[in-house]
Amino acid sequence: MDASGIDEPPAAPGTSPSSYAASLAWRKAVEVAQRRRSDLILAADTVCCVEDLILNKPEDRDDAERMIRLQEGHDTEVITGLCLYRGDRHEWVGAVEVSVVRFRPLDDSERRDYLDSGRWEGKSGAYGVQDCDPFVSVASGSFSNVVGLPMERLAALLASYRSLAD
Repeated sequence: MDASGIDEPPAAPGTSPSSYAASLAWRKAVEVAQRRRSDLILAADTVCCVEDLILNKPEDRDDAERMIRLQEGHDTEVITGLCLYRGDRHEWVGAVEVSVVRFRPLDDSERRDYLDSGRWEGKSGAYGVQDCDPFVSVASGSFSNVVGLPMERLAALLASYRSLAD
């Protein structure tokens, strides 16, 4: 793994969540390809979206609480942008996968315990379904997308890249 280190600024006004996730994945791939020019780079970025509001990684505990409260009792889209990029050939293919998770309402004690656990740190939308958090369930789409790398979409993207490279 070779982390890109790019900044993840908020989306510009009017940017769709899918475009934003795809753009971040592409920027990450291009940045890493500058160091690893002849390698095939896989980059991905996942964001959450509730009622057209993009939720990135929380800045702190208060931001995590804000995100959790926004999602409680609502469906949240989990959007992952993927990019395969080969710098020496200037070849790339990209895709976006969307899944929906359902949040049940939390009582104050559950919310406080979760926030105190720190499991929200570094996670888009302030949660990780892979942590077996009982208040989130996958309503539709790919479970692996909700974890952060949609394996089914990745397989299709690799096949697409192979046909491009041939």
